[in-house]
Amino acid sequence: MMLRLSILAWLLVIWPFHLFAESTLDPQCVLELADSGNRAMTLAELREQCALAEREVTVAASEDDPAEENPPEEIDGPVEKRLMADRVAALRPFSLMAHKPNYFLAGVYNTRGWDPTLFQDQAGDPDLELDDIESQFQVSLKVPLAIGLLDDRMDVYAAYTNRSFWQVYNEELSKPFRETNHEPEVWAQFTNDWSVFGFANTLNTVGLVHQSNGRSGELSRSWNRLQASFLFEKRYLVLGFRPWIWIDTDKSGGDNPDIDEFMGHGEFRLAYGRGGHVLSAMIRNQIESGFDRGAVELSWSIPVFDYPYLKFYLQYFNGYGESLLDYDRKVNRIGIGISITDWLD
Repeated sequence: MMLRLSILAWLLVIWPFHLFAESTLDPQCVLELADSGNRAMTLAELREQCALAEREVTVAASEDDPAEENPPEEIDGPVEKRLMADRVAALRPFSLMAHKPNYFLAGVYNTRGWDPTLFQDQAGDPDLELDDIESQFQVSLKVPLAIGLLDDRMDVYAAYTNRSFWQVYNEELSKPFRETNHEPEVWAQFTNDWSVFGFANTLNTVGLVHQSNGRSGELSRSWNRLQASFLFEKRYLVLGFRPWIWIDTDKSGGDNPDIDEFMGHGEFRLAYGRGGHVLSAMIRNQIESGFDRGAVELSWSIPVFDYPYLKFYLQYFNGYGESLLDYDRKVNRIGIGISITDWLD
């Protein structure tokens, strides 16, 4: 019984970080071995035995069925792999899965510095200063609400993303969080099999997203959007387009009445993953603003030897909208740290 509970605990801890694994593991097999197997057996040994048993079943089935001459077609696209992993995880109640990248940037340097004016006004201290170097991190998780709707082509998810900007090296101000952005969202996603110029349109979504920084007074920022996304993939490359509409009823009376002039009405993202490396680029509001108020973000996650649970992570940002508080201020910064999950495997 203790071994079974231990295995369950480990599955809950490590499952969100195995969303992109190329193979899946039958949880029933693991639990059965936990009950009947050697109590000294490790989790790795359990996984190996279950994988071996599954291969034997597959071989036996192919021998019994002469018509099964060709093996099933492999899932090549990274989006397809993630969808399959999500479906497996969603079968478990109370599943938590990675949504956007999860990372920690230990050192982030902004060549322009972050504007202390609003903080000075809020604190009534004209001498208050912010450091040009800080830490930033993002935690992004999702949960399934409904799976397999509309003849198994539609799923419904909810997610929460927290992105924090931490003045951890600012001893004078007692290491405050300069800004934290909260982003809950809900959406319906639809699997697809269209092809355009050799790219498969694997997934499309539509949903609602709220974003705010939970502050009051001069530091308060928030907005609500109706957004969609369209993902196209070809081998190791994924292209994504995410348009949105600002749906706040009283834009002029809000905390950020001109945020759409800096954030635009959508963004493009490109991601390329191979050999454990993931390169991604985001472009937002460049053409729409006449290359005056746009933003570019580049990132690279690098494998740490053969360790599968985290990677080195580099991220560069130039432009407007790095955070809600800085939506109308141009930022030019670079950060280095670790990534736990990325856009692709």
